[in-house]
Amino acid sequence: MKVKYFEVIRTTAVILIALVLAFIIISIVSEQPLESIRIFLWEPLNTKGHIGNVIEMAIPLMFTGLAVSLLFKANLFNLGAEGLFYFSGVVAASLAIHLSLNSFVHPIVAILAGSLVGAVLSAIPGILKAKWNVNELVSSLMFNNILFGIGLYILNYKLRDAQAFAAVSFKFEKTAVLTKLIPGTRIHTGLIIVLVLIVAAHYFLYKTKWGYELRMTGANREFAGYSGMKTAKVIIIVHLIAGFIAGMGGSVEVLGMYNRFQWSSLPGYGLDGALVAMLAKNNPISVIGAALFLAYIRIGADQMARFSDVPAEMISIVQAIIILLISAEQFLKFWKNRMLLKEAQRNV
Repeated sequence: MKVKYFEVIRTTAVILIALVLAFIIISIVSEQPLESIRIFLWEPLNTKGHIGNVIEMAIPLMFTGLAVSLLFKANLFNLGAEGLFYFSGVVAASLAIHLSLNSFVHPIVAILAGSLVGAVLSAIPGILKAKWNVNELVSSLMFNNILFGIGLYILNYKLRDAQAFAAVSFKFEKTAVLTKLIPGTRIHTGLIIVLVLIVAAHYFLYKTKWGYELRMTGANREFAGYSGMKTAKVIIIVHLIAGFIAGMGGSVEVLGMYNRFQWSSLPGYGLDGALVAMLAKNNPISVIGAALFLAYIRIGADQMARFSDVPAEMISIVQAIIILLISAEQFLKFWKNRMLLKEAQRNV
């Protein structure tokens, strides 16, 4: 087995270990463990509606996973996609409520506005990091709270429908809502948008000069600087791109899945994007599979909670195990070293 496939094998092993441990836990807590496991594995694929639920949940995970993977590729542990996703959704919702445009232009304008706002806001921690070496994790987490507070204020005092019995906005204009792709599901045109973005990001990362500089800056910023690369500029640019993608994700999710804005708390997709990026090993194309897998096990856990005696919170254990093993650099490292040794001996 070639060394270049090691990370694929390692990630697969992590997923299998997490699932085996989940099955052991199910066997302990459930009175009908085999039936619970069957529901968990089969129900997400059992009907057209359930398959649609998996894909619907995967769309925002792809957006945030892609945004975070680009930041991680540049060795920037930025978790600001959470706040950007939320606030860009508020921006897109505002335009969906107050603008009157045709059904082709309206969603484009709202999504682009949310995306640009996301890019501009993301640039702030990027500039702080590039110019003054401010820790991007701290600044991005602080921005999450700030953006959530401002977004919630806009929702409650500018967009809220006083006639509704919940903290929700006025209804969107019908022309702003994204078109559904498959009848009987809520899969919308955001799926096409995110797949195009993923292909474009892969091309950018591996086929362009800017992508090369991003990868080199992530591998060793000092070496990249000595090689003549403007690493500060690279850091700001990757923040702009990631913010644009995260902002587009929030805008697309709001206009694709709802007819009014109704997030009274952070939706969590930004932090989930970090898990998707870790599973994908920061590879844009692999984000598709990672997002679908995470959506699949979450829909499976939800169905299991409905039709068996196992709570949906069990899936949090699976996610925790995946994060623990993926982040453990020593996991299976002995095998990688052995493969490296054998490959070196063959080349002698």
